[in-house]
Amino acid sequence: MSIPSADPTPAKRPAAVVVISLVLVLEALALLGAAAWFVYGLMTQTPLSMGGAIFQLVLLLLLSGWLLAAGHFFFRGYRWTRAAALVWQLFVIVIAFPTFTSGLVLPGLLLLLPAAVVLLLIFTRPVTDFLTKGSAPGAV
Repeated sequence: MSIPSADPTPAKRPAAVVVISLVLVLEALALLGAAAWFVYGLMTQTPLSMGGAIFQLVLLLLLSGWLLAAGHFFFRGYRWTRAAALVWQLFVIVIAFPTFTSGLVLPGLLLLLPAAVVLLLIFTRPVTDFLTKGSAPGAV
């Protein structure tokens, strides 16, 4: 448990924190959309493996919930969310490059550009200071 800082005024939230949080939440909503599309596909077609299809659906839902939590707590200034956001953006870049180079330019760019923005902003001094000091008591 961390001790609240002696400074009674919370740290001012930089614009980069808002942008990163927004990107994380939008990515989570995109995953929820993919899960809805996947459910529609399950209802209209017969999967080769029902167990595998259910596993994929649960994985999509868990990932979207994790991203929503990461975006929310990043906005509030929790330190652990920096690593969560960084790892997720690296995964997105790993998916974006083959998508981009296989001829699907628009989906590749839609994956690559937000991830690049987050990776550039997450290492800036205001974001680092905000996450180090924390904006909420008990931020870890």
